[in-house]
Amino acid sequence: MTIQNPATATATAATGTRAGTTTRSLLTCAVVASPLWAAVSLIQAAGRDGFDITRHPLSALSNGSLGWLQIANFVVAGLLLAIGATGLRRTLHGTPGSTWAPRLVRISGIGMIAAGLFVMDPVDGFPAGAPDDQAATLTWHSYAHFAAGSVTFTSLIAACYVLGRHFGNLGHRGYAIASRVAGTTLLLGNGWAMSGGKAGTLTLAVGAITAMLTISVIANRYRRNH
Repeated sequence: MTIQNPATATATAATGTRAGTTTRSLLTCAVVASPLWAAVSLIQAAGRDGFDITRHPLSALSNGSLGWLQIANFVVAGLLLAIGATGLRRTLHGTPGSTWAPRLVRISGIGMIAAGLFVMDPVDGFPAGAPDDQAATLTWHSYAHFAAGSVTFTSLIAACYVLGRHFGNLGHRGYAIASRVAGTTLLLGNGWAMSGGKAGTLTLAVGAITAMLTISVIANRYRRNH
């Protein structure tokens, strides 16, 4: 029988405790990122003069005198998602989707950071004083914003489907369905908005918030286990 050195056992336990604490902290970043972004965005959508969520995308809030608030919202939430992806990688290690789900969440976070730094042009009369119609020629930073948004949405949709497969293989039917529904909600919402559908900006907002909050719920599920 092998007798383990008490000092070694204590050191091993301490290392495991520190690793668990670090993982919890990383997952906390993923947990708070989406509610923070959604709350700051929706509070502004309700309170900013001239903003109409059925006509204006939440990204438009980066314009105007208070635009810095939405810019910071994108950057902070993106950083939290990108950092939180490391926590997901640690907890999903060795399971189906353990490689791509964290990568896609990290890509979506980086995309959000870029979407915050590259501000879209004023649109449809917002902020107050802006032309009612979109300019015929977009600025380079508006193109960059839309490209970053596409990366964010595509990676979020894919992450939700990968997580759906992950939970399906583990037999967690509720989480599997929720993940797939979230991905589909964003996929349809983005498609409707891109096609110029009525209130497309609202469907896009619903889809983005649904997908992001689902990531938060999943991160919180794993956080409770550490």
